[in-house]
Amino acid sequence: MTVTYDNSLQNVPLAPPDAILNLSALYKADTDPHKINLGVGAYRDNDGKPWILPVVKKAEELILHDPNVDHEYLPTAGLQSFTDASAKLIFGADSPAIKEKRVGTFQTISGTGACRIAADFLARHRKAPIYISNPSWANHQAIFTDAGLEIKYYQYWDPQTRGLAFASLIETFKSAPEGSIILLHPCAHNPTGVDPTFEQWKIIADVLKSKNHFPFFDCAYQGFASGDLDRDAQAVRYFVEQGFEMLVTQSFAKNMGLYGERCGALNVVAKTEESAKKAVSQWCKISRAAYSTAPSYGARIASTVLNNPELYQQWTEELKTMSYRIINMRDELFKHLQELGTPGTWNHVVDQIGMFSYTGLNLNQVNTLKEKFHVYLTDNGRISMAGLNTGNVRKFAEAVDWVVRNVQ
Repeated sequence: MTVTYDNSLQNVPLAPPDAILNLSALYKADTDPHKINLGVGAYRDNDGKPWILPVVKKAEELILHDPNVDHEYLPTAGLQSFTDASAKLIFGADSPAIKEKRVGTFQTISGTGACRIAADFLARHRKAPIYISNPSWANHQAIFTDAGLEIKYYQYWDPQTRGLAFASLIETFKSAPEGSIILLHPCAHNPTGVDPTFEQWKIIADVLKSKNHFPFFDCAYQGFASGDLDRDAQAVRYFVEQGFEMLVTQSFAKNMGLYGERCGALNVVAKTEESAKKAVSQWCKISRAAYSTAPSYGARIASTVLNNPELYQQWTEELKTMSYRIINMRDELFKHLQELGTPGTWNHVVDQIGMFSYTGLNLNQVNTLKEKFHVYLTDNGRISMAGLNTGNVRKFAEAVDWVVRNVQ
């Protein structure tokens, strides 16, 4: 029997555009001089420009003049000076889990790559339903679906209070099949900007422990949320103290401004050193077949900052510069909405934390903001607070006031 294959590409369907990238394209094509981009999740200074952290520039100078730096491949697990420092950053330098060598850390292609390696690993070695928040970062669903995991959801956003749907969240964790994977955002939840209190984190930990669930923390904003690296890692460290085995991803895109350098890490906290080593060995196997090794430049920058006490101290101050500017924009937006007498309650603008704010605006209002006011935000009403500045925050507040009053 002769086997033939259709070698035509004519039937390949056109994939839909990524919502965030498409939003950025629409913004760029808009010729209005007063347009506002609140869609992209990247820090902007008060002039609306990308900000290269001064500490990153210093690190680059040191790397440039280091005679030992070359362009050879990194080891499959990554640059060890970076992965060691990255683990200490999220778990704490004095973490018993690190001292007992129960932590394994692997360099990834930023936080997205960390989530994908983790997803493939879980699908092969700990397959169970994965519960992600509703809403969550849009790419979470794509990543875990692509890896073959069954996705379920827990309600996170309460549209009535414009805050955390804590009771619903807890009930879902209690009713989930024992041993489920629970994806959590340890700080600056994307897209809502709503985080559990520390007391609520304790309750979440108790419930997960009672059901033998497996925590998976996706940490994209450590230090960027509150300006305090330790505070933003508080939930992760508490879960380690409670004896959980778990995965933790890290991204240095936001907190060091290394967006295009794709610098991240994937961590495992295991019961034993041997188990941690086995997990990392599997990540090496997965990445070898996908892309071999991670890029070195961003990891060298992050390693230089993390391992140099002077640069590290400067970095903590620059984190405060970014996070405090965003906090100030929240205060300004809230003030203007109050002055305008905008219908509804807007306390959530200042109660939320981190880069994003879930405004509560509906799709019709969002579309009107784009078409009438040239303000670009995601369809679910999420805005990037970093896109606001002293030159446009009043204009945005006036646009919101208009759509709330005139568009249902």
